[in-house]
Amino acid sequence: MKGQGYRYVGPAELRAGVRPGGGGCRIDSAHAFSRWIAGRSAADLAEPFTFVVGTDGVLRLAPRRSEHVACADGAVVLGAGEIGFVRDGDRWAVDDISNQSTGYCPDVTSWPAVARALDRAGLARPAGFTHEVVFRRCPGCKEHNIVRENDFVCVFCGGDLPPTWNVDPAA
Repeated sequence: MKGQGYRYVGPAELRAGVRPGGGGCRIDSAHAFSRWIAGRSAADLAEPFTFVVGTDGVLRLAPRRSEHVACADGAVVLGAGEIGFVRDGDRWAVDDISNQSTGYCPDVTSWPAVARALDRAGLARPAGFTHEVVFRRCPGCKEHNIVRENDFVCVFCGGDLPPTWNVDPAA
């Protein structure tokens, strides 16, 4: 495992609904991605997909409305978020990617693990997340927050949020 692992921190009922083996499609090569993308419709491609990067460094993809915890088979991940693809000449490229996953709340520092998985899949990619989401856990009320406009204040209780990632206290 190269990178920080993120445990699922979302609602327990979503984790309870995970069926073993029902996770996202493993994309461990350009050939695997080509096979997977060939089965997608124009409507599918019009919106982003759910992705995770497992501790094995492999990208897994699922339809957008899939839960990240289901895409990951409930396992620890190195990265998670939403991803969109476009055709770039004779190959596919990532045109939009974020770490938006309220189930795993990965830090923006998860990018290197995500980049390695995209490279392994033969996908052209940006230099970083095109949309970074900053997650923090309030030390006071323990709620998970998305920090907007660099305002590190809990939206639930008004308490100060820490400057560094702290969503999973066991991490």
